Amino acid sequence: MMNEEMMRHMQSMPGGMMNHPMAQGAMMAATGFAAGRGLFSFNPFRNPLVMLAGGLVAGYLIHKYEKEIVATISKVTGMGKDFALHQKENLEDMVAEAQEKEAQVAKPAAEPKP
Repeated sequence: MMNEEMMRHMQSMPGGMMNHPMAQGAMMAATGFAAGRGLFSFNPFRNPLVMLAGGLVAGYLIHKYEKEIVATISKVTGMGKDFALHQKENLEDMVAEAQEKEAQVAKPAAEPKP
């Protein structure tokens, strides 16, 4: 780490490295990276005991609320099936309307004029 005297000496040099905007930006970026890494590097999920405890808690909750989970999942899948059938009916209606319009447009063009 540089002390203040070294920084002043480097900055006072004519055409010194620290006077260049790119060097100043690089120093600020490096400082921000080091500070962010120190603040955000703590990750409790890397610890195997935390993962084991999380798995135990999840397993307990799934076992405790098994009936509610199954009921909710079956309700959601039923809603999904209903939605898909509804969309299929809408698509079939739209296709039928388009075919009727095509038939109406083609019919007058096919009739001979007297």
